[in-house]
Amino acid sequence: MVSQRTIIRLLAIGCMIAALAGVLILSTTKPAWRVTDDGQLDYPPCSPEYQVRLLEETDTYTLSEVRFTSRDVEIAGLLRMPRTHEMEKVAGIVLLPGATVSKEGEQGLAAYLCTLGYASIALDQRNLGVIDMQGDLALFLNDEEPTEHKMVHDALAAAAVLREQSEIDPERIIYAGESNGARFAIIACALDPGARGVLAISTCGYGVEAAIASRRLTEPEQIRFYRSVDPETYLSKIPPRKFVLCHSVNDTIIAYEYAEQTYTKALAPKELHTVACATHGYCSEMADALKTELAAMVS
Repeated sequence: MVSQRTIIRLLAIGCMIAALAGVLILSTTKPAWRVTDDGQLDYPPCSPEYQVRLLEETDTYTLSEVRFTSRDVEIAGLLRMPRTHEMEKVAGIVLLPGATVSKEGEQGLAAYLCTLGYASIALDQRNLGVIDMQGDLALFLNDEEPTEHKMVHDALAAAAVLREQSEIDPERIIYAGESNGARFAIIACALDPGARGVLAISTCGYGVEAAIASRRLTEPEQIRFYRSVDPETYLSKIPPRKFVLCHSVNDTIIAYEYAEQTYTKALAPKELHTVACATHGYCSEMADALKTELAAMVS
């Protein structure tokens, strides 16, 4: 007969073995994100949990709050849906605001897109789209996931939410963004082979390759990080989808020449629409270009 003391010892040993096995499993589990040797971000497909709450309903649109999971947080968005014939499905746009701009602040452009017949989900981006490049670099060098990478995943998760909506055609999804949001839109489109294209407003890349060529960047892991957050790294992955850039020659934040440099690096099919409004971000002078280009993307 086995004594009670022996049973207790066996149970203790079993618990230690189970705990050790758990540590080994955790230590060998691959992270759900990675950056390739050439500096390209890679995320597996995602199926976020989400909730939709109707906020407003009119004869022409509905506006709902959406909350969905993405990486380590819950992301909030506003889903604006045009009212159409019951059986007609619409195209969906992941709409990423510029830095410091909330989902509510993006509703002017979202409302215009709705009049054209497009659904959109505008996000409250992490840190309201403001980035901490040096902080993210430090995280990356410590094998931790940078916030900028998570923001790309947020856009991919938002697209997955759009594809789940019965009113939206899951095969007609577009990424769009303003300023810093456009950088994330470009990267997300490159990583989403099912997307129809990307519309970038008032943006540019970071010029990482030029910094490498001039020897201002030399450390391999730093280079890998900076490439992973530079939209120019991903331009070759956009085709055969179209890359559209709208920019003002009088942009008050990003000089037109920087936008031109990024556009030059993009591959066909691509289009650059130049306007002359004295602002940064979307302006009404871009409206006709958006109408034409979006229609071509989803046709």
